[in-house]
Amino acid sequence: MSDIQIRKATIEDSSLILGFVKLLAVYEKAQDKVTATVRDIQKSIFGADSSVSALICTIGGKPAGFAVFFFNYSTWLGENGLYLEDLFVSPEFRGSGAGKALLKHLANIAIQKKCSRFEWSVLDWNKPAIDFYDSLGAKPQKEWVKYRLSGNALIKFGRGKRL
Repeated sequence: MSDIQIRKATIEDSSLILGFVKLLAVYEKAQDKVTATVRDIQKSIFGADSSVSALICTIGGKPAGFAVFFFNYSTWLGENGLYLEDLFVSPEFRGSGAGKALLKHLANIAIQKKCSRFEWSVLDWNKPAIDFYDSLGAKPQKEWVKYRLSGNALIKFGRGKRL
């Protein structure tokens, strides 16, 4: 669609971003996991020491979706990469090209910043997203297992306490 616009998010978009995050959590069957507030979004994405950026996609002037991303690093390549943390398009705008436009915009940021990789994760049950990513030429990285320390486990480990 020619009326798709993508722009860098501003602090004034914090409430909109949180709304998209909550809608994404509902889609991912994890709405009870969102604890972020508007203030958290303001500090974490738009604060002075933030390492995160966000994009807003509009269609016909209406907010259609968002993306949150950051840069990572590959020691093997000696180059930066771009990691997409979240991508969401509202149900009413799915099939409009908004998701593809956001991904293309991010790919161009990666190219401009001389990143060697553009990566993201997808839930293994999200077949529509997997099919969409496959159609773009993206390849799943099945040889890697994702690990996470969070909550009390992170605190206990970081403070040297036994789990």
